[in-house]
Amino acid sequence: MQLPAISATAVPADAYLLDVREDDEWAAGHAPGAVHLPMMQVPARLEEIPRDAEVVVVCRVGGRSSQVVSYLLNNGFTNVVNLDGGMQDWAASGREVVAGDGQPGRVI
Repeated sequence: MQLPAISATAVPADAYLLDVREDDEWAAGHAPGAVHLPMMQVPARLEEIPRDAEVVVVCRVGGRSSQVVSYLLNNGFTNVVNLDGGMQDWAASGREVVAGDGQPGRVI
């Protein structure tokens, strides 16, 4: 099955960006306004993921996030898409990356 996906440049400013990377990756750098929910915690925290807005799921390169998108689709979500290329493409396309302390971040 082809998963729904979006490019970093096409993500709307008001999208709900769900970052499923680990704590150290998140702290090093993430998209402003993103919500951190590590991949392994998704099943226990499904109720925190909105069903009434487009949810863009992101990891470092798109592998883990595609697994999360597949999981969410299999659990009744219809509003989730994978960020093609993950945070690496996000940063490469010139989108802002911030660290945990608000300083410029980096993708690790």
